[in-house]
Amino acid sequence: MMILDEDITPGKIRNTALGLLTGREFSRFELEARLRKRYDNNELINVVLDKLVKDGLQCDYRYSGAFVRSRIVRGHGPARIRLDIAQKGIDGALLRRVFQEEGVNWFALARDVAKKKFGNKRAVDNREISKRMRFLQYRGFDFDQIKYAISSSIDQ
Repeated sequence: MMILDEDITPGKIRNTALGLLTGREFSRFELEARLRKRYDNNELINVVLDKLVKDGLQCDYRYSGAFVRSRIVRGHGPARIRLDIAQKGIDGALLRRVFQEEGVNWFALARDVAKKKFGNKRAVDNREISKRMRFLQYRGFDFDQIKYAISSSIDQ
């Protein structure tokens, strides 16, 4: 639903933004895209967003932390998280800071994801090893993490 220019005020834009932010965190990029769609690229949008950031109501750092934690819980590796969060308008420097502060052991996570998916049984042939490698690669782990995860599976 598009709103006519004469009906658009900073207060309306702010209320819409706050309504969106009450549901979940949004990156500035996502929030701006939604507001631009609703308010037909109104020039007041950036002013309102700057004020929301200044007031601490929208924060890309906080959003990034929540995003990364949710993806780690899902069993995603750093490459997949990097790719997904870039689409949300978050830059690499901020993501590196979040990764560092989260202190994730990507090798252990890859091992746990592999164990959850394939159990404790060692892969018996190259076909099974390839299957596991493709799965972990899709999840966003690098070669060393995948190699560690596959070599860590043991028969019990």
